[in-house]
Amino acid sequence: ALVALIAERKVQRQYLALALGAWTGPKTRTVNAPIGRDPRNRLRMAVVDLAIHPGKAARTDISYLGGVDVGCWVQCTLHTGRTHQIRVHMASLKHPLVGDSLYGGSPMDPMQRQALHAYRLAFVHPVTGEALEFHAPLPADMQRLLSLWGLRYNAP
Repeated sequence: ALVALIAERKVQRQYLALALGAWTGPKTRTVNAPIGRDPRNRLRMAVVDLAIHPGKAARTDISYLGGVDVGCWVQCTLHTGRTHQIRVHMASLKHPLVGDSLYGGSPMDPMQRQALHAYRLAFVHPVTGEALEFHAPLPADMQRLLSLWGLRYNAP
């Protein structure tokens, strides 16, 4: 049932991410860019020009939460659910995720994986109509990197 709700875009999904590069520009932005197979590397997805390459609409809202010279802390809200959507959209902004070698990121101690965390899921129960919301605690490795950057995570 949850898969059906996601397919119908009735689930709110929010992620926290640590990305490379100092944030510039507006603190909140929407990336509304179609995603398809990268024509140069079939293992990757990419923002594509639909007039030239097949792809599907993809929309991500990104909010800057803090940062330093080497990286930024962001919240990403998905409006669509494309493969690697956050990774592709962040890389398109020149902010690949820490640890995401496929899209231009590199590991940064203590992160030896992609610095992406699904922290909030919310939806209306399809049978009872009850509004449900679930939060997942931030993993220790992401908390450590935030701390090294002099930033703090305030759990919802």
